[in-house]
Amino acid sequence: MLAAAVSPDLDAIDVLLPQTQCQRCGYADCRTYASAMHAGEADLNRCPPGGEVTRVALAGLLQRDAIALADDVDAYAAEHVALIDEAACIGCAACLPVCPTDAIVGASKRMHTVIAADCTGCELCIIACPVDCIALIPAVTPANRVHDTLLARQPQASDLRKKYIAHQRRFAERAEARAAAHVPKPQSDKQALLADILARAKARAAVPPRA
Repeated sequence: MLAAAVSPDLDAIDVLLPQTQCQRCGYADCRTYASAMHAGEADLNRCPPGGEVTRVALAGLLQRDAIALADDVDAYAAEHVALIDEAACIGCAACLPVCPTDAIVGASKRMHTVIAADCTGCELCIIACPVDCIALIPAVTPANRVHDTLLARQPQASDLRKKYIAHQRRFAERAEARAAAHVPKPQSDKQALLADILARAKARAAVPPRA
């Protein structure tokens, strides 16, 4: 465990992260990574999209040394967006639940497309796609623009966090609705009575006649 000289508020750590939710840090999302740093279980050098400005800010907050990006963290292509080859898309919808900003529009067995303005270039959709029909292309958008300072980045990060929270809530509600749809409904009194009559009739028919 990494010992921190101070124990800052979890929100104070989370607000310094870019909120791309790209999972390159090895955690499910920015908040989970922030929680790991807060608990002293993760170092501050695992956020490629955050860049040096994020590492320096985290080092100051956590009172640790500002160190280079970890060697085992995948590279991040700044200011790129996903592009779907619509002719190759099979409409499997595997990319929809993994997109943290809901930047992909489509439905099962229908063609999908990317809303570039909302795409951070996290590449999670590329990993999820079973037919490799998604690629990254250079493009600067409100969601992926690189900022020189945390202050300049703050509105962007705040917007991405809100979109991610909305995405989580939406898919959680859909999962609950699907689960509820598969719960057996209680029988009405008439249905129960009819089932009982049919069961008794079957039982009588199964009894062999007396000789």
